[in-house]
Amino acid sequence: MHGGCCRVYERSSMSPDALNSLFELCIGFALAGALASGYQALVQRPAGFALLKQGAVPQAFAAVPFLVFAAPFIIMRNTLVGRRIEQQRRFQFVMMATVLAGFWSLMSGTFIVMTLQAVGVLA
Repeated sequence: MHGGCCRVYERSSMSPDALNSLFELCIGFALAGALASGYQALVQRPAGFALLKQGAVPQAFAAVPFLVFAAPFIIMRNTLVGRRIEQQRRFQFVMMATVLAGFWSLMSGTFIVMTLQAVGVLA
């Protein structure tokens, strides 16, 4: 007879789908960080959404695909810097920005993985 206080739990592991999603999330954040850091190394200023405020010029149109993939890094950087400066920024705002950046990163990573699979780089 087994007592209620001594339960044996099975060792659980991540499902393949969950592991794949985690992999895509990490790829999305890594790509965002690499793009933003590369931009900063080239032009000596951090990347930001102000790149879109240049008007209808070719640089603004070229900034759109860059910002699509670099946005998770920019969102998190702006959120953490703002939290440090303002000291009063609400936890809910920081959490919402983190969830948004994470979801955006997951979608970017999914796109990259699907593209690599279509090209034949990944199986």
